[in-house]
Amino acid sequence: MTETFKRSRIEVLVDKPLVRTVAAASKEAGIKAYTLLPTLGGEGVHGVWEDDQLTGAQAKQVFLAVTTREKADRFVDILQPYLESHGLILLISTVEVVRANKF
Repeated sequence: MTETFKRSRIEVLVDKPLVRTVAAASKEAGIKAYTLLPTLGGEGVHGVWEDDQLTGAQAKQVFLAVTTREKADRFVDILQPYLESHGLILLISTVEVVRANKF
């Protein structure tokens, strides 16, 4: 059986203009790789939203990274000031990966 290793998966729903700030926070925390995923829309405490391709007024992306728990904790500490002020949705879950050296 293939050996697996525990890592932390980070997902952040972020307004598109703030993506660079989230990416910079990940670098500062020592996270070397991430993926940005487009979003179509959703519904939250402030109601329904959808990506407006014309104006981009409500454009959001999902920032996705897999890393060690220590780096994930540093990332959260760095992003802490933005969580409330910018309404970021941040999720951390434990996942198993096959190639630990990639994360």
